[in-house]
Amino acid sequence: MRSWTDTLRFAFQPVVNLMTGGVAALEILARPETGDVLAEARRDPEIDGHLAVAAFRAAVRKETLLPLHVNVFAGTLADLGGLQGLHDAVRQAGRLPWEVTVDVCPPYTHVPRQALLEAASVLRGQGFRICADGVGDGDAPLRLLTDLAPELVKLDASLLARPAAVRAMRVLCDELGALLSVEGVETESQCAAARAAGAQLAQGELFAPPARLPAADVYVPPGSPGVVPAPRSGPSVRQFVRPAALLPATASAGQVRALLTGSPDVSGVLLVDRNGVPVRSVHRSRFLLSMSGRYGHALYADRPAAKLSDPPRTVGVDATAWEVLDVVAVGGRGRTSDDVAVVDAYGRCVGVVRLADLVRALAESRVEEAAGLNPLTRLPGSDAITGEVDRRIADGRAFALSWLDVDHFKQVNDGAGFAAGDELIRAVGRALSQTAAGSTRVGHIGGDDFLVLTEPEGLDGLAASVLDVPWSAGGRPVTLSLATVLCPPGSVADHRQAAACLAPLKQAAKALRGASWVLGRAGAPGHEVRRGSDRTTATATAGRGGRLGGADG
Repeated sequence: MRSWTDTLRFAFQPVVNLMTGGVAALEILARPETGDVLAEARRDPEIDGHLAVAAFRAAVRKETLLPLHVNVFAGTLADLGGLQGLHDAVRQAGRLPWEVTVDVCPPYTHVPRQALLEAASVLRGQGFRICADGVGDGDAPLRLLTDLAPELVKLDASLLARPAAVRAMRVLCDELGALLSVEGVETESQCAAARAAGAQLAQGELFAPPARLPAADVYVPPGSPGVVPAPRSGPSVRQFVRPAALLPATASAGQVRALLTGSPDVSGVLLVDRNGVPVRSVHRSRFLLSMSGRYGHALYADRPAAKLSDPPRTVGVDATAWEVLDVVAVGGRGRTSDDVAVVDAYGRCVGVVRLADLVRALAESRVEEAAGLNPLTRLPGSDAITGEVDRRIADGRAFALSWLDVDHFKQVNDGAGFAAGDELIRAVGRALSQTAAGSTRVGHIGGDDFLVLTEPEGLDGLAASVLDVPWSAGGRPVTLSLATVLCPPGSVADHRQAAACLAPLKQAAKALRGASWVLGRAGAPGHEVRRGSDRTTATATAGRGGRLGGADG
């Protein structure tokens, strides 16, 4: 009698790194030729557990060195208390558990929460990584998601139509120390949306369809120019992680040579101890050069590969790209092309990063940043500010958005000359930049208009820095107008709505005499005049050092 395994085949779909364009892993997908084994697996945890083992063994038969994703229903984990069969199969195949990610799939309804969390803890203790699959289109509660603390979260592509939700999930992933992936990407516009929303990984028909053989090449559209540049602290190293070629620390030089000659894309091999901690690093070119010498193979083939290796260079998963460059800079120039191992909190290798990927991404971010700078003040334009506004909205953070300009600037240019007008604009820009500290962002959006994004408690210092200064141009006195909108969490949906709230406040500030400041709150009627000749008695008590808590409109 034929069993369900006789009609079962598997396909492989690449998980693509959107930053490097490389294949980060392979997801193994069951493709039954008859019947519906997936429906049976959903009802029967034993079948689902056997299916996970069969999927892994199918990948082993393809001799792929890439990390693997194996799907398991949440109910299966809770019922079985882990996946001992999968752990045994991984060890028997000579692979390492941390090269395998268990994609925990919905439904979660009626799954005992504590049993699921305990089972996930067992898997982590064995070395497996955890992925929360089907988020956004499934029934995963946010509380369970945070308690599960997965290393990866996979979102359904349908959420790309709601970019605020994807950005919010990216914020949650950053808090959890997880990567964000999008499944089912079919178009270039979806890929661009995934990038813009902060996803680091993706998979779908656009890159490569599921296939019987692991894909060697994938199509990845070029990066969208609309993507917000990375902050000055540098992009996270997580965005650049490539799969690592790992061998036991006791591996012979012959074993390393066989791996390298059979995998031309592998730039180096990490020798790891039984816990997956890198102990030595083998560089492809230097190693093969040593082995190809006159007596190289005879001398080294059966000897430990460690004799032709170097100490590993490692960084933690929370490092930035700039910190990786600092690691590369230490030591001789001969090792600048070595891969850098990325390790988790236990010191286990989760992948490698290549210097070329980092340099290219950092150069692109600097080019994008430079292209957006105003040539007069060297301050970023509106895109940088509005992008940061959207991030703070997604984070649920309160913020204050201010607009500043020079009163009657055309008359300044006409009376004092454009050179004096340009110098005034540069001076105002310098004053704003010198005041900016911490999370404050200053942008020059053209002409005499500036945008400032800051924390609400920093407003008084901002106002004093520009309104208490006796400005002049060509010997003519000049005043400035400042308009501010306070945006508590949930008060605005995006930067466009914040700008719409700011527009009438700008008009109110310009209607006042002298140096002026008008303050309003998003979603609340009216405004407070904090500077200007038409201040009311009620607001005059606020004065120059008044507390923002009294601004009720």
